[in-house]
Amino acid sequence: MARYQNIFSQTQIRMPAHAGVPLHSSTVDRTSNPGFSYWLGKLGDAQVGPIHLGWTGVFSLAFGIMAIEIIGLNMWASVNWDPIQFVRKLPWLALEPPAAKYGLQIFPPLQEGGWWLIAGFCLTMSILLWWTRMYMRARALGLGTHVAWAFASAIWLYLVLGFIRPLLMGSWSEAVPFGIFPHLDWTNNFSLTYGNLFYNPFHMLSIAFLYGSALLFAMHGATILAVTRYGGDREIEQITDRGTAAERAALFWRWTMGFNATFESIHRWAWWFAVLCTLCGGIGILLTGTVVDNWHEWGVKHGLAPN
Repeated sequence: MARYQNIFSQTQIRMPAHAGVPLHSSTVDRTSNPGFSYWLGKLGDAQVGPIHLGWTGVFSLAFGIMAIEIIGLNMWASVNWDPIQFVRKLPWLALEPPAAKYGLQIFPPLQEGGWWLIAGFCLTMSILLWWTRMYMRARALGLGTHVAWAFASAIWLYLVLGFIRPLLMGSWSEAVPFGIFPHLDWTNNFSLTYGNLFYNPFHMLSIAFLYGSALLFAMHGATILAVTRYGGDREIEQITDRGTAAERAALFWRWTMGFNATFESIHRWAWWFAVLCTLCGGIGILLTGTVVDNWHEWGVKHGLAPN
């Protein structure tokens, strides 16, 4: 029987650089020459590139760098430009949105939320341009746009938190600050302010899909690794021509789970669970403070929470 090399093998495959599928258009030429990384080869394909940025990629990176610069320099200024304190306190530093007194003003004072608005605009433009690039690359290669729409679900939650809900609430102060622990503190305070977010049914669904995604991805990844010795890592072949890897994986799932997800359907399950995590999360956040002011009282009214 043929022996297939996988992540646990001692052999690292190093083939001549492959430029990818030829595309008959001068606007989609690759913008870099491929190289190789020994350490990436330990995890998978050692080839890095070619990379196609295009105008969407270039502008996305430019806006992203501007956003990071604005956030980082404001955080650095908050510790009097002390590099040691900046590194030491970085997890606790923040760039805060404008105060409630400024409402939805587009140009509040820079030091009182103006920089937050500028950074948020740059970051949002960077993300949207990157989504456009992802969508256009998929179409150019004749692929489905599943990855782009999955990314759009995450962007939906981001926009709800930083743009859509603050607009509905009439104040930028409702948005999330930039920072590691400050944004976690915002989440905690948000839950306390609106009567415990755990009683929000869309939050429940979001967490269920979050844990479900982790479970499905772990189960699928483990199953494929378990049958790589039979060629299970060549999933496309196993989908179209069920070989011994697919048969054994199906039998294992029936024995342990009671049913079988195929080599193709497991990806649909995992895709939907991941997409619904952020989609439901965004809906739950959007309803908070706009439709429901206290989730515990809402839960009591509908028999979900104890009185």
